[in-house]
Amino acid sequence: MNLDAVYSKLLVKTDAKMALIVLDGVGDIATKENGEMTPLEAARTPNLDSLVAMGCAQGRMIPVAPGITPGSGPGHLGLFGYDPLEYEVGRGVIEALGLGMDLKAGDVCARANFCTVDKNGIITDRRAGRIATKLCEELCSLLSSKIKKIGDVEVIIMAGKEHRFVVVFRGPGLEGPLTDSDPNREGLPIETVKPTNPNSAKQKKMAKVVAEFYKKALPLLANKSPANAFLMRGIAHQPEIPQFSDRYGMRAAAIAVYPMYKGLAQLVGMKKIEGPQTISEQFERYIAEYDNFDYFFIHFKYTDKYGEDGNFEAKKKAIEEFDAALPIFMKKMPDVVAITGDHSTPAPIKGHSWHPQPVLLYSKYSGSDKLQRFTETGANQGSLGIFESKYLIRLMMANARMFNKFGA
Repeated sequence: MNLDAVYSKLLVKTDAKMALIVLDGVGDIATKENGEMTPLEAARTPNLDSLVAMGCAQGRMIPVAPGITPGSGPGHLGLFGYDPLEYEVGRGVIEALGLGMDLKAGDVCARANFCTVDKNGIITDRRAGRIATKLCEELCSLLSSKIKKIGDVEVIIMAGKEHRFVVVFRGPGLEGPLTDSDPNREGLPIETVKPTNPNSAKQKKMAKVVAEFYKKALPLLANKSPANAFLMRGIAHQPEIPQFSDRYGMRAAAIAVYPMYKGLAQLVGMKKIEGPQTISEQFERYIAEYDNFDYFFIHFKYTDKYGEDGNFEAKKKAIEEFDAALPIFMKKMPDVVAITGDHSTPAPIKGHSWHPQPVLLYSKYSGSDKLQRFTETGANQGSLGIFESKYLIRLMMANARMFNKFGA
C-alpha cells in the first residue's frame, strides 16, 4: 500500500496555519559530568514552559531508523515528510541551492569546508577553527581566480558562512554520488574521493576531476593559516523530488539563516525568506509573513553548533536565547506548532547521534500530557510515544483537521 496516496485521498483543504520550529540538534543525553541533566533540562525556559502549560503532546522521534545517525539533510527531509531512505540528497546540492546558485541539469555539487592539516597532511581541525566568513570569502576568491576549468569541466566556487563553501562542477558526462574526502574525525589524512558505483563511467570521470581539483587547490592553500586545506562531502547531482505544495496542498515558507537549511527548503519547493539573521528577527518576519503562507519552517542553528563543540553550557545558553525570543512568535500563534530537532547532537559525543530527538506538538486538538516542561525526560512520558520523524507533518495536518475519516 502506498501510504502517501492514502493521505492524498483523505486530504481536505483548510485555512489552518502551521509552524515547524527546528532547534537543530537539540536532543542530548544526561551524564554524571553534567549533573544527570541535558542542556534542555538545565536551561531556564519560562516561555517554552508557558507553551507546555497551554496543553501540548510530547514524544520522541527517530530521524531515519533505529541506530542510524543522520546528517542534516536526511534529518530535515524527514521533518518535511519525505522518507530519508527514499529521497537521498547530496549535501553539496542542498548547500548550493541555499547559497542561491542556479544549478543546471548535470551539475555535480560538493559541500566543502576549510580545515587545518599538519606537515604530514594529517587533519588537526576539521573546521579550521571556524574561520571568519570574510577569510572564507578571500580563500574562495583565490581558488576561483586560479582554477576556472579542469579539462572540459567548469569549476564554480562560492563561499558560505564561516569555514563552509560550495564547489559546483559543470560539464559533460558527470554524475554523483561520490564518496567524501572528509574522514569525519581528526587524526586522519584527507581521503581520496571514489565512485559509489565502480561501474559508472560518469562517476569515474567525476572522481578524476575532483582529484585534479585537489591537486591544483592544495598548493594554493599550503602556506595559509589556519585554513591550509579543505574537505568535501555530499558530492552529488540534483535529484527529482516531489514538491511540498503538491504533497500537502500548502504554501510553505522557510525562515532560516544558514544556506544549507535554505537549500533543503528550496529543494522541496518552499519559499526562502531572506534577511533575518537572529531568532528574534526570524520570529518578527514570521509575524510579517503570517497571512502569505500556510506553513512556516523556522530554523535555529546554534543548539547543534555548540553540541558539536561539546560545549554543554553554550548549548544551554543557546536554548535560553531561543526561549527569550519565543514571545515574539507567540504573539501570533498558528493553529498547529511543532518544536523539535532534526536529530540529536549530544555535547558528550560532539556530533550527531542516533538518539531520538524530543518533539512538542501544540494545537487545539493535541490534548495535554500534563507535563511541566519540554525536555527529553518529559518527552519520554508523552502521549506521542516514539515514532519516525517522517510522520510528524501528518500529525500536524491531522491536528489541523486536514484529513477525512479513513474507511466506513
